[in-house]
Amino acid sequence: MTYSQRLMGTEVKIVLNYLKSKDLEDVVEEAFLEGKRLNLIFSDYLANSELSKFSRSSISGEKVKLSNELFEVLKYCLNLSSLSNGSFDPTLGPLTRLWRISRHQRLFPEKSKLDNSLSRSGVKYLKLDELKQTGLLLTPNMVLDLGGVAKGYIADRMLEVLMKSSFSRSFIDAGGDLRIGDSPLNSKGWKIEIGGKTHQNLPILQLANCAVATSGDAVQSLEINGTHYSHIIDPKTGIGLTNQAQATVIAPTGMEADSLASTFLVTGFEKASALIKKTNAAHLYFLEKRGDHTIFNEIHRD
Repeated sequence: MTYSQRLMGTEVKIVLNYLKSKDLEDVVEEAFLEGKRLNLIFSDYLANSELSKFSRSSISGEKVKLSNELFEVLKYCLNLSSLSNGSFDPTLGPLTRLWRISRHQRLFPEKSKLDNSLSRSGVKYLKLDELKQTGLLLTPNMVLDLGGVAKGYIADRMLEVLMKSSFSRSFIDAGGDLRIGDSPLNSKGWKIEIGGKTHQNLPILQLANCAVATSGDAVQSLEINGTHYSHIIDPKTGIGLTNQAQATVIAPTGMEADSLASTFLVTGFEKASALIKKTNAAHLYFLEKRGDHTIFNEIHRD
């Protein structure tokens, strides 16, 4: 059975290896309600989301009490930022908004606007107090953006709803970010084809009880004078990546797979080879265009 709803700006599917029943449909609805609840926490598009309200607190500079969910995700983001030497950054909202406009206008952002957006970004301006579960933004007009982690986290929580109600043979497809539960009956896993750019060496996977996420510029990019700028931004420069790459990560949770796929694109494959050993990721498939060829690399951790 497959059910879908519009959520987080994308189509989210729940796929289950069960026959249709009232109990199943009730649990599916509960899972979608959990997704909607969490979207009201993490969305940077909704003005009344908890994340947006926290961003606006940067104007007053006041400490804000954070929900368990937002605090957990922001804490994870700061840890990953530290681990990756700043290659993952949840404070890039001013830059992601600037580049959205640029992609729409098909124009490279003005330097003054880039500089201004960079000045309002940086994890050094985000402080968390674990004892009091509060957050503090240290420079005015910050905009937090959890687009590189929230979908995976929400998929984790939606699958958790299904698992708790004994509908474990299921998976969540959050716009291509997959959170996978137990295998279907008489199978070793769910058959998964990696989305985005294709390559003859990309395998068809058979997976259970893990997460898969793919990040790259296959859909969202800007081309100016022959150079492709990805929607994935290098936190150090504020400019969209130009390496025309794609990263697919298999990890225990959606939060990890989602965030690491974006992070590895920023670091590039060589640095990803070292960084992955410090994470829980089990596998990385990395495609990168070089001239007229696409180079395939992979890392498998036993």
